[in-house]
Amino acid sequence: MSVLDEMKTAIKAALPELELVIGWERSFDEGRATPLFMRAPEDVDRLILDARCEQGLPVYLTGLRGQKVGVVVKGCDSRAVVQLAREGLIDCEKITVFGFGCTGTLSRARLEEVVALTHNPDHVAAVECTGSVASGKVRATLTPAGGAEGHVSCEALEVPFSDACFEKCLTCRHPNGVAVDRFVGPEVDATPARETAPSQEAFERVPLEERFTFWQEEMRRCVRCYACRNSCPMCVCRDHCISSSRDPHWLSQESSAGENFMFQLIHVSHLAGRCVECGECERACPVNLPLMLLRRTMAGAVRDVFGHESGVDPEAAPPLLTFKVDEDNIKEREW
Repeated sequence: MSVLDEMKTAIKAALPELELVIGWERSFDEGRATPLFMRAPEDVDRLILDARCEQGLPVYLTGLRGQKVGVVVKGCDSRAVVQLAREGLIDCEKITVFGFGCTGTLSRARLEEVVALTHNPDHVAAVECTGSVASGKVRATLTPAGGAEGHVSCEALEVPFSDACFEKCLTCRHPNGVAVDRFVGPEVDATPARETAPSQEAFERVPLEERFTFWQEEMRRCVRCYACRNSCPMCVCRDHCISSSRDPHWLSQESSAGENFMFQLIHVSHLAGRCVECGECERACPVNLPLMLLRRTMAGAVRDVFGHESGVDPEAAPPLLTFKVDEDNIKEREW
């Protein structure tokens, strides 16, 4: 029995006791997935589990608080569930977590970057992928500009999965999930392919005096759509977000480099000790801002200073929600 069939069987068995189970189904084309809300056994038959399942599903849980809900999770998604439960933002006794061994998810943005290196972007109208990964490679179909599939000859291209997946997948240390209630299929090797994401390594080589200039240029592209905030599973105060508050009035609605950067700095500060590095903010951004550079930097600082990794230990309290007279890694009495 395949992992997908095992998951469908597990969900159908649990569904009578739940109001719904959230998973993924094929979207409007073969290369995309969309959230699936399963309330009946026939809904479960539409479930898919593969590299197309990029969206994080825990973001829906706070809006369903009080209901008996199941959720299918990848490793990074399970950390979000753990963190939400640890902060009392969901009723963990009413949540059933279905986990499986995740081998990574496809990033359309990274795939298009690879295609752009080998093909003239003006000559390619569309890039589609099946979501299947065979022998460590992703098969993509390129539709030439000036025509549509079925009317012109489409080119097939194989891309190494490490070049087409999200960078979070290369550094993932928890692909099998944390504190899942029902795990199906074999466990995946938890050894990360890299210790540090390639973009993070490149950014850290940039001199400090040039980094602010980099962010100024990036923030000029921001359209303040708040997709990064709305897709984040840990941003639960959207109705009272500081970005729309007028008392106190910290931010304006002006879409300028300064105001946009201020919003992002407040966002990353509010996620200190809480961010599970799921990458949903960067995935949802319509202008492809490298937001994970900020999130990873803050998460790394929290690990270095407090020895805390968000969403990994269900019993560990976020460091900024606790108080200790002396922190283990802060030797202020010795200064």
